[in-house]
Amino acid sequence: MIITGLERLASSPPAWFKDRKLGLLCNQASVNSRFIHARDLIYQISEKRLHCLFSPQHGLYADRQDNMQESDHCTDLELGIPVFSLYGETREPEPEWLRDIDLFVIDLQDVGCRVYTYIWTMLLCMKKCAECGTAVAVLDRPNPIGGEKIEGNLLKDDCQSFVGLAPIPMRHGMTIGELALYFRYFLKLDMELHILEMQGWKRSMHFPNTGLPWVWPSPNMPTYDTASVYPGQVILEGTNISEGRGTTRPFEVFGAPFFDTKAISRQLSKWHLNGFFLRKQIFEPTFHKWAGEQCRGFQVHVTAPEKFDSFLFTLAMLSAVRRIHADDFQWKEPPYEYEFERLPADLIIGDRRVREAVEQGASPSQMEEMWRKELEEFRQQRRKWLLYP
Repeated sequence: MIITGLERLASSPPAWFKDRKLGLLCNQASVNSRFIHARDLIYQISEKRLHCLFSPQHGLYADRQDNMQESDHCTDLELGIPVFSLYGETREPEPEWLRDIDLFVIDLQDVGCRVYTYIWTMLLCMKKCAECGTAVAVLDRPNPIGGEKIEGNLLKDDCQSFVGLAPIPMRHGMTIGELALYFRYFLKLDMELHILEMQGWKRSMHFPNTGLPWVWPSPNMPTYDTASVYPGQVILEGTNISEGRGTTRPFEVFGAPFFDTKAISRQLSKWHLNGFFLRKQIFEPTFHKWAGEQCRGFQVHVTAPEKFDSFLFTLAMLSAVRRIHADDFQWKEPPYEYEFERLPADLIIGDRRVREAVEQGASPSQMEEMWRKELEEFRQQRRKWLLYP
């Protein structure tokens, strides 16, 4: 079993932690290997110097279902300290919230995908802490889908939003601590930053190899299997295709009432994609898109994680759907994550040209060629911030 940054902090607090007034950015997945929450551990080892909590999208208890479903400020029921929502009236801490703390601690479980907003909450907190002279400490956790494989195009400037604030690919292959080092460089932040590294984690590890318990970090990320398909399947949020919200297997299950599953399967088979089995599935979402209607679709089963490219798979599937169902398929209209003009699909994919290639029915090889060079350049550049072998 690996040892997370939280567990290292609890067993041997570093000098930079001692005698500091603390704030903690966390949610329900911020637990150690015995399910003890970071809030309780840090409150105890700091001798009650934990002054406040901060919560990301979906709230402290990961109970808010969807994008733009905001959380209110509240009081923590266990410790009686304030909880400031960073997904409500603002997405970054107000200076007065930082006034009573001098170390901002971050312990969040990321899922390894650019559009998962917790890393952007971290970036905005780092930026504000740098402005206010507040130190930041990141307690590192595993990238659940590994640290070797990277996928997709880099985010383009004209597609920046709360689901992408820096030029990284859809699947970045970095831990949240490594990303913090990169964000400090990218934003040129002059700040005190500490990364408490894990012990025992290797880049080849996926979450089942870590020995750690999975606690869902958001309502529609119930399992590691969800995370393994998310870097591609999240694109469906920008379409009229159900991404499986309202079922027990979100992002693994997908479809729509208009799907011709035989024709879609036939087209995908021509492109010889690897690492998965596409099983036909009929489902009826209980909420969200097509709620109460029978959808024809699939469940994607990842059979070889090292070969499966979720991002390319979903783009290929959309290209096939576009070819077969040109009159039924639609891109979702705004708003999406506080953007009211640009297409959600452009913000999610991160490059308008890729979305246009899907519209033209491009093959997977044609699309992959669009980002091959920039992805390799990112692979070389990210070495500067990698902490693990």
